[in-house]
Amino acid sequence: MEQIPILELRGVSKYFGDTCALYDINLAIENGEFITLLGPSGCGKTTILRILSGFERASEGDVLLNGNKINAMPPEDRQVNTVFQNYALFPHMTVAQNVGFGLKMQKYANSRIAERVEEVLKRVHLEGLAERMPSQLSGGQQQRVAIARAIINNPLVLLLDEPFSALDFKLRKQMQLEIKHLQRQLGITFVFVTHDQEEAFAMSDRVVIMNEGSIEQIGSSQEIYEEPKNLFVARFVGEINVLEGTVTSVNSGGGLKADVEGVSFNLKARGEFTWGEKVKVLLRPEDLRIYTLPEQTLNPPFFMGRIDESVYKGATVDIMLTLDNGKQLQAAEFFNEDDEDIVYRPGERVQVTWVEGWEVVLGEEDE
Repeated sequence: MEQIPILELRGVSKYFGDTCALYDINLAIENGEFITLLGPSGCGKTTILRILSGFERASEGDVLLNGNKINAMPPEDRQVNTVFQNYALFPHMTVAQNVGFGLKMQKYANSRIAERVEEVLKRVHLEGLAERMPSQLSGGQQQRVAIARAIINNPLVLLLDEPFSALDFKLRKQMQLEIKHLQRQLGITFVFVTHDQEEAFAMSDRVVIMNEGSIEQIGSSQEIYEEPKNLFVARFVGEINVLEGTVTSVNSGGGLKADVEGVSFNLKARGEFTWGEKVKVLLRPEDLRIYTLPEQTLNPPFFMGRIDESVYKGATVDIMLTLDNGKQLQAAEFFNEDDEDIVYRPGERVQVTWVEGWEVVLGEEDE
């Protein structure tokens, strides 16, 4: 029997006057997964969160919770809670009062509220801080109070709207791990919103890439990074080299031969292409391989180029280079202090190729 998604958007669009904020969004969120909405500012991530929570109504389409339509259900009746960007803690209440506020509004007995507050504060590692005021807490502690308040009612889904934006870099990294561990402990479905690609990849079971109110791609972090469906996704989730090519022959089994920047290469393509078709060959910096002259140990095909600059970054070295046809590329290699060959000097002549099969080939319709 097919499992029903815990939360689902079917054909959801949202208009603010003449402005289309979301267009035909179809998204099924599975029970217990950590899913992240990732995209640039203004792409519609937070609008989706507000529609899921009930703070906004969809102009078109349906929202379903456990298979039941909840379009008109108010936020307080949904088993969906939100942790806001600014945490929205009550400054005049203690930690315990903030966390237990929802239960108090539901007329729970004081003894039961105290018991649940103690349980939840232990889960977020804030035991002993129940009587402190929000102003006496660090940013990370305030965030955990907001999460404790959101989970005390045992929601089916927890929505988090860029909750790390106010934290410094070190604390942000720490909280990413804590949130992921907490999600696993609770078994609650988390829907996370961010514009930070590294953050999304580190935390998520699946990532939803959004752009201008539409979903561009849904997949695991590895799928999104290694198999981008179009140029927007490829460029948004890391550095990418884009080479221009023309198909010169098509083989059975998805193999192609193409003229790429003036050099003939065999390519592994995942789509269907025809002779003479223009293609883009996408290569991550770590896909490239660079060989210094005068060794010339490479067999064709390869590009000839010249080093522009190399930047030492500890574990890796970033290399900027220009091919003989003027195309600029960026490569990345792991640094090995015992390997003198990794020291590239500006102006040095090099041969350039890539690991066979690591390329992504896109047609013009995928741009």
